[in-house]
Amino acid sequence: MEQQNNMLKRAFGMKEAVTITVGTVVGVGLFTTGANVVGMMGSAVIIATFVAMVISVYPALLYAEMGAALPYAGGTYKYASLGIGRPFGMLAGWNFIISLVAVTSGEALAFSFYFKTFMGAIGLEIPGGAASDMIIAMVVVVIFMVLSVCGVEITGKLQNGFMFFFWGVAIIWFLTMIPNIGISNIVEVPDFVDFSAGNFIGMVALIWWCFAGFETCCAMGEEIKYPHINIPRALFLAPFIVFAVNAIFQWFLVGITPNEGLEAIASASAPFAEAMTTAGILGFPLIMLAAGIAFGGDFSTLNSSIAVPPRYLFTMARDGAMPKVFAKLHPKFKTPYIAILTLGILTIVLTTTNSIIYIASLSLFADLFYYVIGIIACLGLRKRMPDLDRPYRAPGGAIGAAVSAIIYIVMMTQLDSEAFWTGIIWCVLGLVIFFICQARYGRAGDADLKDMIMERVEPSATEKAKMDKEFKIWAVVVAVFVVIALMLYIVPFVMA
Repeated sequence: MEQQNNMLKRAFGMKEAVTITVGTVVGVGLFTTGANVVGMMGSAVIIATFVAMVISVYPALLYAEMGAALPYAGGTYKYASLGIGRPFGMLAGWNFIISLVAVTSGEALAFSFYFKTFMGAIGLEIPGGAASDMIIAMVVVVIFMVLSVCGVEITGKLQNGFMFFFWGVAIIWFLTMIPNIGISNIVEVPDFVDFSAGNFIGMVALIWWCFAGFETCCAMGEEIKYPHINIPRALFLAPFIVFAVNAIFQWFLVGITPNEGLEAIASASAPFAEAMTTAGILGFPLIMLAAGIAFGGDFSTLNSSIAVPPRYLFTMARDGAMPKVFAKLHPKFKTPYIAILTLGILTIVLTTTNSIIYIASLSLFADLFYYVIGIIACLGLRKRMPDLDRPYRAPGGAIGAAVSAIIYIVMMTQLDSEAFWTGIIWCVLGLVIFFICQARYGRAGDADLKDMIMERVEPSATEKAKMDKEFKIWAVVVAVFVVIALMLYIVPFVMA
């Protein structure tokens, strides 16, 4: 009974698992640094985006295997703790936390940029410069902290609403932009594009940040219904959805921006708004763009990225790897409110840097670090727990995992040195806290897991048929949009 009282509530289906995951990913990267890469590569950005998707697919399959077998809050932290040892699990969870905290702070700043663009487009200028950017970012973080504390059902419903609002507005924006597309902008790759190995890897790394978080639903595995079915399905879809979203938005950005205007996009805080303003596309299209990004894309990322990291901190505290205070659940809403509030405050602190470039670099270091640990953890789990019931098993085994880990390590070599050392300091701090907590609490959590593994609820035949139908619809729609995204780039070259 005590264990059940300290368990999170399962309230998400596959749709929420997908929207929480994609909502975490689609936002600050796509509309800031990812769009900046368009200014550096022009239409050749599709190559980097496609490569970023390819190197995300196999790790997503590894996470599908682990998430289905071990559907508990904490994701990579739990997998690595069991697969390769608790210190590695702590480092994975600790880096996941700072990664999404950085994403949240960057997203809050991105929201302030596009919110001010929206207000300016309707004739209401917000004064204050950088100071007002930080104030707006802090306010929106506080709002989503409160919403996250108030319950997972609210988080899920809001996430669906934000994502569908984003796509509804995006479709209208796409239609209004078509007359402004210059096909020559897509066909002509700028002369300044540097395809040297080092530069291309760096561009792929920046674009890959737009994919980082493809396993987010694993962190909320304890709150997903029928996780052995819904988690793998969400992860099969996530990299392809993110690719389609990025590729389509990049195509429109390239299409409205002549080669001579790309340099301004490469360094802009709000690249899409910068491109439209430079091209003289104002009024309703600019209002729609700013509204869709701010109240759809940014809100969906803020909602999910504020909700997810506390689940890691909660699980780590419940296992004795972090101070026990973070394992407290709200008596009414059953949410890890202490963890939510603490990480929310850390997010606010990061917004005071007012630098998306620094925030992105810090997040990228943490992302790559914990993915390498997660990839290795999958192999460790296969060796240490060969009899673990695995509803899904990723193909490829050691070869696929080794190749993925090496690719991610190579990308780490391209990171900004300041962010790299900040990440190292964060890791050292985490290890100090971890060993202090281990000395005080012992190794709580591992013994309970054996009992938790035995628990699995199967859907009824009727419910399973409904779930299968829903997944098929999602798969078809996603496949159609991936094909459309690729054709947008291929057809102009064929016709030229």
